[in-house]
Amino acid sequence: MQTAEQQTSTDTRAVPFITVAFPVQGKQLPADHGYLLYAAITKHVPSLHSAVWLGIELISGVPWDKGVIALPPRSACLRLRHPADKFAHVLQLAGARLELDSYALRLGLPVARPLVPASSLYARIVTIKKFTEPEPFLDAAQRQLAQLSITAALEFPRDGHTRSRRIITVHGHKVVGFSLAVHGLSDEDSIKLQSVGLGGRRVMGCGMFNPIVKAIWTQEEDAAEAKEA
Repeated sequence: MQTAEQQTSTDTRAVPFITVAFPVQGKQLPADHGYLLYAAITKHVPSLHSAVWLGIELISGVPWDKGVIALPPRSACLRLRHPADKFAHVLQLAGARLELDSYALRLGLPVARPLVPASSLYARIVTIKKFTEPEPFLDAAQRQLAQLSITAALEFPRDGHTRSRRIITVHGHKVVGFSLAVHGLSDEDSIKLQSVGLGGRRVMGCGMFNPIVKAIWTQEEDAAEAKEA
């Protein structure tokens, strides 16, 4: 039985998922900007507010001030993940000016790419309702993998600097999540997990998996978030 937090279809073969990347012009953002980014996107394209098929990745940056990151001038990027046949919906964001409280972003023209399988994936934060302690959370995540018929090993990252426990703010409330690494995935399962993720709040940057070699957050970004905590 599929959990309430996994509302996206798990059949990724009929309509494959893609990643759509929008170049971003802007100077700074809050390190904890998942909810603000989702609110700004859905204000510009209201139909995306109820899009259970949509995933939104956080925008990467480097420390600037307490709880604030600076965006790189040439490589800042907003990445969305969704079924290929939904591209027209997100294309409405091209050229958009997004307001995130006192911070502003301008989006450029998007580039769409297929998902690439990898045996090991990483998610910066996964949230599962009512699971806020490490071991029960890991057990709950493993059960969700089983519900997706995915066989793989789950663990908290062990790269020496990535923090496992993370906090995001939603409607002013602090929500506990954890970084997760997944190993031993088949190509099919890797694509499935990248497509539908784990847990909830995928539109706020949670449960979004990427190949580990491309996805591990930098030590600098961890430092920015640590200053805010």
